[in-house]
Amino acid sequence: MCDVAAAIAELPDRTLLVLDDDAPLRTRLGRALEQRGFEVVQSGSVGEAVRAVRDHAPAFAVLDLRLDDGNGLQVVEALQMARPDARCVMLTGYGNIATAVAAVKAGAVDYLPKPANADDVARALLSAGAEAKTQPPENPMSADRVRWEHIQRIYELCGHNISETARRLSMHRRTLQRILAKRAPR
Repeated sequence: MCDVAAAIAELPDRTLLVLDDDAPLRTRLGRALEQRGFEVVQSGSVGEAVRAVRDHAPAFAVLDLRLDDGNGLQVVEALQMARPDARCVMLTGYGNIATAVAAVKAGAVDYLPKPANADDVARALLSAGAEAKTQPPENPMSADRVRWEHIQRIYELCGHNISETARRLSMHRRTLQRILAKRAPR
């Protein structure tokens, strides 16, 4: 934590927006990032976050992907328009490759699955981005997880149309529905 806090202390602008509809998670993460030196503004909805960005665009943002009133990608886009140098990290409990790609294309610098600890979030916010050399994963995805990711990607590309996705995957529609209803394998 010391190296992260020291790096944050050297920043000229430490403003940070934390967006999550899960109030306890948002509060814990906000407090932890405040302790590390960020000046945190918390938001519980996309509308509230977009207003916060319009009022004073923060230098950093930690955004949940799926919210009750929309999508965290809307906030990434608003933040990129208001402040192109802002650094965003997406958090989600529904991690898949397609949404990670969409987040990065929208302007996010990283994409972390929930639960993510504050040090991981801070490191992602402070990372050098595309220039940073990423380390190979200690625990690579299982074959079941790779299959699930592929199904999620095709599902996203088909606009969440189950029938079309099942047709493209040569899979029965009910089987696909059962797979999509389950959580991602490890």
